[in-house]
Amino acid sequence: MLLSIKDHLLLLFVTILGLNCYSQISFEKGYYIDNSGQKVECLIKNIDWKNNPKDFEYKLSETSDIKNTNISYVREFGIYNDSKYIREQVKIDRSRESIDNLSRSSEPIFSEEKLFLKVLVEGKANLYLYVDENLRRYFYNKEDSNIEPLIYKRYNTLDYYYIKENVQFKQQLWNDLKCSIIEMKRVENLKYKKNSLISFFTDYNRCNNSDFTNYNENKKRDLFNLSIRPRLNNASLKIENTRSNFTDTDLGSKLNFGFGIEAEYILPFNKNKWSISIEPTYQSFKSEKTTNANNISGGSLTTKVAYSSIEIPLSLRHYFFLNDDSKIFANVSYVFDANLNSSVEFINTNNIVFSTLDIQTRTNLAFGVGYKIYDTYSLEVRYQTRRELLGEYVFWNSNYQTLSIIFGYSIF
Repeated sequence: MLLSIKDHLLLLFVTILGLNCYSQISFEKGYYIDNSGQKVECLIKNIDWKNNPKDFEYKLSETSDIKNTNISYVREFGIYNDSKYIREQVKIDRSRESIDNLSRSSEPIFSEEKLFLKVLVEGKANLYLYVDENLRRYFYNKEDSNIEPLIYKRYNTLDYYYIKENVQFKQQLWNDLKCSIIEMKRVENLKYKKNSLISFFTDYNRCNNSDFTNYNENKKRDLFNLSIRPRLNNASLKIENTRSNFTDTDLGSKLNFGFGIEAEYILPFNKNKWSISIEPTYQSFKSEKTTNANNISGGSLTTKVAYSSIEIPLSLRHYFFLNDDSKIFANVSYVFDANLNSSVEFINTNNIVFSTLDIQTRTNLAFGVGYKIYDTYSLEVRYQTRRELLGEYVFWNSNYQTLSIIFGYSIF
């Protein structure tokens, strides 16, 4: 059985998602320090961990075999000019953060755990981060002192309607990291957020004329893209009535143009491989067809469709990097549709409107694959699954489908 173009596109979409593109996650120059204190220069597989790792893969050279080691054997590892992790036995509060599961106690519940902490700022005063899904905890120490948790906890009051915060971390920093340029108001305004804390530790180290490293500076990325995306659409429409077939019409396929503007946010983990986007797009479909209808005056009926809308796809996209300048991608979209005074008319031979149906659309899915070069130009082929245009009518069904070639140009 021969596959249609749409079938080929879906097959390509699945194939791309199944690819193991090694070039997108590379082995980069780094090191690890084992339990005996020996420093081993190596190449570490940099997957830009979203959660703090417990193990990692490495190679001793470009041509050597891939090995795996973990927190039991490594007390520190790092990727040069990128990131650094240290192993430490620390107190950590794993109190739940979701509103429905907040504790009624303001006090943290600590347990002792051996963790790889991510180093954010390293100097006279050090700042560390631990992430495990929705749990984010910050730690600090000064010079060679023990690493302590920065205490912060959200909790519910007795009436369950008012959320409070234990912000003891502000008192900790005011007591331990005093400096002439850091006033009480600065500490009071601190947020238990990465950028706020990094800024504070950076200022403290500068105030003490300390050599320091801000590892987050190496992570600055262009995380937002705005693109204009004109497209060529090949759209088809079928209409049927479940109670009588004299109005059933296959209006065939029509070529038309559309235009969209896409706002894309690159998710800040996994080496910029994932993104989410929203893409308001204007599209239209106009067609008419005359068919025989013996029970209609004149013996024929003309179906006339005038459909235009603003589609709003919400997309999840995955990139596969080919080299520094080019990449392929696959995305899946959930498409909302706001029609613009659209309708279907049935007109008899005497040019009298026999019936008019207002178009009321429903959501549908879309799948796309594409290629992007220099982070500027892109070309995508996108298939949209069946969209119902007559969703408000009990005895009417429609099948609107689109295959698009989308050209993209990123403004920034």
